Order: sequence, then structure tokens, then C-alpha cells
Amino acid sequence: MNVETQPAQVTKKPDPGTAPSKRRMTARRRLIAAARNARELGSIASALASTSHPYMAHIVPMRRCNLACTYCNEFDDTSAPTDIAEMQRRIAHLGRLGTSVITISGGEPLLHPELDDVIRAIRKTGAIAGLITNGYFLMPDRIERLNKAGLDHMQISIDNVMPDDVSKKSLKVLDKKLQMLAEHADFHVNINSVVGGGIANPEDALTISKRALELGFSSTIGIIHDGSGQLKPLNERERAVWDEVRRLTRRSYSRFNHFQEAIANGQPNDWRCRAGSRYLYVDENGIVSYCSQQRGYPGIPIAEYTKAIVEREFLTEKSCAPNCTISCVHQVSYIDHWRAPQTSSITPGGAGHGSEGLVQLH
Repeated sequence: MNVETQPAQVTKKPDPGTAPSKRRMTARRRLIAAARNARELGSIASALASTSHPYMAHIVPMRRCNLACTYCNEFDDTSAPTDIAEMQRRIAHLGRLGTSVITISGGEPLLHPELDDVIRAIRKTGAIAGLITNGYFLMPDRIERLNKAGLDHMQISIDNVMPDDVSKKSLKVLDKKLQMLAEHADFHVNINSVVGGGIANPEDALTISKRALELGFSSTIGIIHDGSGQLKPLNERERAVWDEVRRLTRRSYSRFNHFQEAIANGQPNDWRCRAGSRYLYVDENGIVSYCSQQRGYPGIPIAEYTKAIVEREFLTEKSCAPNCTISCVHQVSYIDHWRAPQTSSITPGGAGHGSEGLVQLH
């Protein structure tokens, strides 16, 4: 199929009603964006100058989520929020390591009753503060509180136009929330759509991306991975949609997702995964893992994580890397793709590093 001459069919989007068609960039928002961009450029310069500190960490303040998407293994429906004092200690440890970007993940972070204080703790370290949310709990007053707390970036993943048995993260449900963000958010907003296993209508990703761009947000597209974060190649229909969305979003930071080309073709990537070094995943128990799909490995508490461990993991090759689809790890590792060949190797879940094995939450 030639996607240039036969574009993917677009599913009709929900009526946005009388809400603003595009986010207004006021003088105040432009100043905030300029300051944020300057901080981001500084963080990249620092990463290029030295490999001895993490660039990004994902930290989980609670595992509980209000949804139960069938492809997700990163939530439960019982966990209590982590105590705010403990979250502040963990964030301070990330600051001690020199972490440039700290993104709050879950579960659903907006369920944490003191999330604003978590964001303030991140900003106190000098790091850029991000948030990944399903968006269900966003209201104008909640968005204003996030502004005041100092949030820099928000990402919302929307899986389909209409909710189904696989996912309730739909454009129909969330479009009003997006309109609220367009009106009230001072922080950067990215909308991520997906193609791959479990998504019934891949054309929905194109509708979602067009709506995000219409509202003035950035837009990215991802390929759903299996339960270990491994490759799931696209079929012809999914590939057509993926190509069209990427054509629309060339100017966004999706341009750093070149690794997905191999995944879409069902081919492994030849790259140097810097997880455990440039990228850290800190779960709700304060344990550092390589990523969300290798939880429990290397399995070291953040309070005990040292710069020596950061330097060791920078040079450690991970056996799961060739077929990995975890975007954030690929993007962060791209900074160092040209330097420091890895001199040791490890199979996550195997012996070594003091781990008792790979822990997967179901």
C-alpha cells in the first residue's frame, strides 16, 4: 500500500463544541516556554559534557490506577500512595545523582493526594518535572494547581476514539479534558497515540494525532510492546497509519523515535541501552530497575544507588536491548549512541548485581 497516494481512513472525531480550536500562546505562556526550553537545552548540554549522571528518571508515587487497560502490566487497584516524606527523600536522592529530568509515572499519579508536593520536590532539585497521566481527573482547578506546583511537561496516552474492552483511554472521554488543558495549562502537553496488538482500529491513532495538533499540543505515536517490552511488528494496516502520523508530526520530538522504524519492520535494533545509568525507573517501593518492563532488576534501593553504579551500568550491555520498544530508554540512550562501547553484558532476571530475579507485576 502506498500511503502517500492512499492515506489511511480517518475516523470521525468527537465534536469539540464551542471550546477554543487551538491553545492560546499568551505572552506569559511564551515566557514560561522560553525558560523551560532554556533549562532543557542546559540539561542536554550537561548530558553531552558528562556521562556520570542520569538524564531521566521515572518515579512512581503509587501503583494504583482507576483504569484497567488489558495490555498494561504497570498497575493494580489496591496500592496506597507512598508517603510524601518518603517521596521527597527519593527525589532528593535522584537530585544527589544529578538527574536532569524526573517524570512521575504510575499507576495513575493524579490519585496521589500530595502530587503537587511531589512536583515541587522535583523542581527543588533543579530537574525538569514531567507527568504521565490518563487525564481522567483533570479539571480547570486541578490544572491550575499543576501550574503553580511548577509542572513542565504532561503526557497523556489516548488509545482509541471510542472506549472498548481493551482501553477506556479514548478521545470521546478525554476530548473535554484536552480542551481544558488548551485553555488552562502553562506546561507543555504531548498526546501519545498507539498502534499494535490489542488496538482494534489503528486509524484512530491518526484521528487522535490530528486532534492534538489542532489544539496546539505536540503528538507522538508508539508501538505497543508485549509484557516484557519486546518487539511486536506492525501489520500492513497498522504500518500505513504509523507512517501517516509520523508524516504529520515530523516537527515534534517524535523525530527522535527513529528506532521504531526497525520495530515496525519486525527487525531488531543495534543500539547501546544505557538503562540503569542515563535512565532509571524508581518504583513505588523505591527500588531502581532498568525500566518498567524489567522491574526488580538490578533491584537496588534509590537510597543506595551511587555514581559508581551509574558508571557501571553505562558500560553494561542488556540482552533485552535488540528487540526493546521502550521509547523513553531509546530516546535517552540516543544521547550517547556514539561513545563508550559497552564492555560487560547482563541478562535481566539472571544472576548478578545482587538481584534475585526479574519481578513482573500482573
